[in-house]
Amino acid sequence: MKYNPLGSTDLSISELSFGTWAIGGSWGQTNDTEALKAIEKAIDHGVNFFDTADVYGAGHSEELLAKATKGRESDIHIATKFCRQGDIHDPANYSMEQVSSYLEDSLRRLNRDQVDLYQIHCPPFEIMKDGSVFDVLEKLKQDGKIRYYGVSVETVEEGLYVLENSNASALQVIFNIFRQKPMEQLFPKALEKQAGVLARVPLASGLLTGKFNKDHTFEEDDHRSFNQNGEAFNVGETFAGLEFNKGVELSRELEWIAVGRGNMTQASIRWILQQEAVTSAIPGFRNVSQVEDNLQALEVKPFTDKELADLKSFYKEEVHDYIRGVY
Repeated sequence: MKYNPLGSTDLSISELSFGTWAIGGSWGQTNDTEALKAIEKAIDHGVNFFDTADVYGAGHSEELLAKATKGRESDIHIATKFCRQGDIHDPANYSMEQVSSYLEDSLRRLNRDQVDLYQIHCPPFEIMKDGSVFDVLEKLKQDGKIRYYGVSVETVEEGLYVLENSNASALQVIFNIFRQKPMEQLFPKALEKQAGVLARVPLASGLLTGKFNKDHTFEEDDHRSFNQNGEAFNVGETFAGLEFNKGVELSRELEWIAVGRGNMTQASIRWILQQEAVTSAIPGFRNVSQVEDNLQALEVKPFTDKELADLKSFYKEEVHDYIRGVY
């Protein structure tokens, strides 16, 4: 396992880490026993960073991480997120009183005294521009409740604003072969500002595994069913903003990336890990086999310069115009 500094912080995190949305909820059926085994497997292979949020299963993923990392709190770093339990457009949702309440609840569920990275969970742009929430986070950092803070953003414009107008240590962005826009302006600026980058939705909600056909159906409580067109939250969080059938078509055109690289899952993650600005890719998981599959990405051969250029052209010519929503 390779470890990268999270921006200019003193945290060094595994280049392949894991997100815990899927074991909390909104991805269909969950199994806590399997989830805990999977976390253990990841840690055994050197993973030392997990991303979660207070709304993942109403805090359930935080509770699972507490169980899995008990006694190893100093070795396993946890990032969690806040704001989406309340009205994300209401400035009061970002007051010291409210944020402190969210934080205390997360600390209780995580069974920790401090959060390593506390992230605003995709707030509206007007909240970032107001800026008072960053003052709140600075105070919580001074008080020792959080080590560092960051922002999970939906758009490149938001990310650039955060980098220029806050002391955020990290950005979390949607980034995968289908969503390459951050490479143009955001990643160079993150490197310049020495900010960490966490790449979420690295497999485009499963499209980049190559396992889906157009007739695939998802469980009702899976966001890939109820948010296919952005009905519940930003459309980019589901299939990277692509319409499902179009995404399946595009994934078929990418099957070549798996040649000599195990499978599309491993190849897709390998591509992300080759991007200089990315601190860590954070795929989701629900069981041990998915964790093992993702970890194999560390062993497969990198993409050549020509292959990287081909994938860049593929995004611009075949994918870009089909992504819905502002990003």
